[in-house]
Amino acid sequence: MLELHCHTTFSDGSLTPQQLVDRAVAKGVKALAITDHDTISGWEEARHAAQPHGLEIVPGIELSTTYNERSMHILGFYPDPEKLQEPLQERIAGRHRRAQKMVERLAELGYPVELPAMPGNMAPGRPHVAKALHAAGHVTSVKDAFQRFLGDHGPAYVPYEKFTAQEGIDLLKSCGAVPVWAHPYLFRGGIVEEVLPELVKDGLMGVEVYHPQHSLSEERVLAELCEKYDLLMTGGSDYHGPQAKAKAGDVDLNSLNLSLDLLDGVKQAAAELARG
Repeated sequence: MLELHCHTTFSDGSLTPQQLVDRAVAKGVKALAITDHDTISGWEEARHAAQPHGLEIVPGIELSTTYNERSMHILGFYPDPEKLQEPLQERIAGRHRRAQKMVERLAELGYPVELPAMPGNMAPGRPHVAKALHAAGHVTSVKDAFQRFLGDHGPAYVPYEKFTAQEGIDLLKSCGAVPVWAHPYLFRGGIVEEVLPELVKDGLMGVEVYHPQHSLSEERVLAELCEKYDLLMTGGSDYHGPQAKAKAGDVDLNSLNLSLDLLDGVKQAAAELARG
């Protein structure tokens, strides 16, 4: 009944916060985290939509950071929005710059595209560029866009502006948020068992153990590591909307059948951070 990793149209999800809440209610979710990339703009709409249904909204975010010069995502739960808002403006501005650089590279390659107008509080990413490629008729699908142009080694790929995992963890904790390593086995910059202790030294407090693209054996390893390093365990579908289910490993909301008990530890850790 717990979902601690979901996206809306404020980043790369295909559902508005209202639509995401409606789907969560229909699927029996009792606590739903809004964890858009580098923005917290979807919280207010989600809270308003959830109120009549008694659905608990967990305020969250997924920061885009780097480790060993590869993309690493750090989830943060229960940040103070007033403390986080200003630092996020630069993160969102960086995402707009990155998207524009990809558009410029595509034009140089002979594949001009036009991104739709995006408000300043929206965090664009590669899926938006992929959709623009598809709309322009240059690719057969979003998946084709990533395979030909936008994958990590593609000709139009542009890395994130430098923002290290340690900087992300520090930022989250300074804003009262509980930092959690998102989908560790999707990380391509090192071995999980070697990277995790370094992140723990940097202040990491939890690991996303349960994720659609983690195998059962990987979940067991992560659970053992959490016990070893006294880390919180979280999980979520990493839901981006029904259109994203074509991507390998994606599942619908509440398909992981996660217990609400996982949230108790996160809440307790957030309360301790707030007390200083």
